[in-house]
Amino acid sequence: MIYGYARVSTIGQDLEAQIRKLEENRAEIIYSEKFTGTKKERPEFIRLLGELKAGDTLIVTKLDRFARSTVDAITTVKELFNRGVRIHVLNMGMIEDTVTGRLILTIFSGFAEFERDMIVERTQEGKAIAKQKEGFTEGRPKSYTEKQLNHAVALLNSNSYNEVAAITGISKSTLIREVRKRKASQL
Repeated sequence: MIYGYARVSTIGQDLEAQIRKLEENRAEIIYSEKFTGTKKERPEFIRLLGELKAGDTLIVTKLDRFARSTVDAITTVKELFNRGVRIHVLNMGMIEDTVTGRLILTIFSGFAEFERDMIVERTQEGKAIAKQKEGFTEGRPKSYTEKQLNHAVALLNSNSYNEVAAITGISKSTLIREVRKRKASQL
């Protein structure tokens, strides 16, 4: 059996490109999830590992979709090799259970971990620089002004959440959060 595994780190990212590549490479069953790779407890990946048996092939598009660190990659690949599972990383090729194959895996895993660490470092540097700028606020920019939210909350005195959402264009969940936030600040 040929299994595929696709993963993105955030809910907003798209899995479709990875899934399409896995299908193009004959993956018969594809496990996918939107879950950060820095956590070992990836539910779909754990399910997939439980399914793999001797003679199966695991396909991933890139090594960083598969393992969170060099040690994790080597450990997982070694376990799969011991079970007779073949591993195909599309941007690397088949990883062979040979001295050379394990060396290449170690080197590429090291580079993938290095790349991820550099991204984290650059992101932290960018945040530190941004925090020095006047008017900086962390997180997503606010979608609605205080005036818009005040108007919407006032409308709730005589209208339902759904009616106010239809009138203002502010989602029901945003309205509920805003009302809760205001009630909490009054305590």
